[in-house]
Formats: sequence, C-alpha cells, structure tokens
Amino acid sequence: MPEGDSVHKLAAYLSELLTGRRLGLVRLRGHPARVLTGRRVERVHAHGKHLYIHFDDGQVLRSHLGMYGSWHHYRSGEAWRRPPSQAAIELHCDDEVLACFNPLEVALAPRAHIRPAGRTARPGPDLLDARVEPAAIIARARALLDEGTPMADVLLDQRVAAGIGNVYKCELLFLTGLDPLTPLGQVDDDRLTRLYQLASELLRNNLGPGPRRTRSASPDEPQLWVYRRAGRPCLRCGAPIRYARLGRHLRPTYWCAHCQACSPAGP
Repeated sequence: MPEGDSVHKLAAYLSELLTGRRLGLVRLRGHPARVLTGRRVERVHAHGKHLYIHFDDGQVLRSHLGMYGSWHHYRSGEAWRRPPSQAAIELHCDDEVLACFNPLEVALAPRAHIRPAGRTARPGPDLLDARVEPAAIIARARALLDEGTPMADVLLDQRVAAGIGNVYKCELLFLTGLDPLTPLGQVDDDRLTRLYQLASELLRNNLGPGPRRTRSASPDEPQLWVYRRAGRPCLRCGAPIRYARLGRHLRPTYWCAHCQACSPAGP
C-alpha cells in the first residue's frame, strides 16, 4: 500500500499532466459510458492516501490504491502492462492515456459529497499539510481508540492522521524507541506529539526524487533503519532485527528488541 508521500508525488505528477486540459474518452468502472468525456481538469490533489481529481462541472473523482492499485501513463497505441479488464479508470487526453488498475476504491460525486466511506472512512489530518496541529491528532487518537490499542495499529489508523503506511510505522516506532505492541495508554502526549511531528518531517523529506529514506546514509548504505531487515544487525546496536505480523490486521512489522525496549515515558 503506498505511503502518503507516494500518493502526494503521484498527485503532483498527474496535476502537471492534466490540470487545465480537456479529456477525450473517459471510462470509469461502475458509471455510464463516457461519464466524464469532454470535461476539463481543474486540479489534482492528495489527502493522505486518497487522490482527488476535480473537474469543471463540479464533480470530483476520488481513488484509493489500497494494497494492489497503481496508475500507469501510456501513449495512445502503446501496449499496456496490465490487462484492460483490471483498469477501473481510463482517462484519454490527446495522445496520452492514464489508467488506474486494481484500486481499492473509486468514487465520483459532486465536490460537497466526495467523502471517503467504508474501509477508508473519515481520514484525519494529512501529515503533509503544513497547517497540521499535533494536539488535534493526539486528541483524535485518545477519542477514537481504546487505550489498549497497540502503537503498531495506532500509527496505521488513517482516522487519527493520514499518510503513515507500514514502512513509516516500523521506522517511526524504531526512531522513537517504542515496542510495536506498546499500548496507546502507556504513551504520554509529549511522546505522541514527537512521534507525529517526526512522521510529518519524514514524509516531507521524501517528497523529492529517489528512494525513500529515514536515515542519513551514503547511497551504498541502507536507507531505512529496520524495514525489511529481518535477521540483519540493527544499524545502531547490532542486535538482530525481529519480524512478525502484528496488530489487528497482522501487518508485517520489523523492530529491534534492544533499541525499542525503553519505557514509553522515556526519552
């Protein structure tokens, strides 16, 4: 599943391609043929893991890629790398085609009604929004989640704050010294604030080109602290990185039992 920085980079890419242009043929699964054909794109933006395309008739197309979705950019007549049957969205513009394959969600509605529903409902503040207030995020976490909720689940809950995926979950817990199964109720507000501030910083740092990184390292060194490093030495202490499927949805989790064993109230 793409992290929030990836979706924001995708939105910037699509914005550059589409903003101000009038679409030719449009196919949208679950909607009448040519429902958006002839419409002009006004803007493209992201909120957390949701991508929004705004049109000149007041409609908004929202997509969420989920675990398996992806957008492709083709020239007209170019062979597609996925079967057309997997394309939920096709946007034809002059001699270009933008196709979205296997998204988790696609919705088209007037601007006032284009809100996420179901599995991705009510996303919290976008951590890439410069106006985000950590205090509001902490309040949402305390109000929405039980005190026994493990931090591995807290960070992935998009209702609390939007943008953190499994990579950042593992990296943030390592960088803040928290065991993934630490209950929310054992983490004080100051530590939660530092955690979400760091999340915003890491997401912003990865909006540019190149591979995602959470540590300062030369190109030939690991760019991440723990993610996908199961069994390898911790880059801080040398202990082997652990791996397990943890939390409500049994998501892959990597951590250092030595570096992440300090008290939740500690530094």
